[in-house]
Amino acid sequence: MSHAFELTRIPTPVGAMLIVTDAEGRLRALDWDTHRTRMERLLDRHYGPGEVTLTEGPGPAAVVAALKAYLAGDHAAIDTIPTATGGTEFQRRVWAALREIPVGETWSYGRLAAHIGRPAAVRAVGLANAANPVSIVAPCHRVTGANGSLTGYAGGLERKQWLLKHEGAAFRG
Repeated sequence: MSHAFELTRIPTPVGAMLIVTDAEGRLRALDWDTHRTRMERLLDRHYGPGEVTLTEGPGPAAVVAALKAYLAGDHAAIDTIPTATGGTEFQRRVWAALREIPVGETWSYGRLAAHIGRPAAVRAVGLANAANPVSIVAPCHRVTGANGSLTGYAGGLERKQWLLKHEGAAFRG
């Protein structure tokens, strides 16, 4: 089944952001221009190889406005953005739980696993976190190592650090 999505670029202090939305205005993917190949690979995994067509456009006004408001300091603005993702039931559970991490806080992978009722699934939570197609909105950047240290972020550790500072979160850099 073919999926036609709109691709929008917005400038940010840490590089151009790519926003992929559907006809209903739901966010399907969010990544960085420098990581477009990764984003397209995730879309292929979620919807099938060659099943996604991206057409450049201005994007839904509400989604673009919410992301710009977030970048301007209104951190709660991203809470209003509707998402629709592929992925497994477990992945979607992890991504939903990411949206429950309060702004200005970081959680370890272990805490996130415990939060979804799967305390032994730390590695699986980490893999789901890495496959998150809607970064920032499902704030995978708020997940750190058990000792509070920065761990991997698909957009790069510099962006993760910027996002956490932008939100006022404490972390070990």
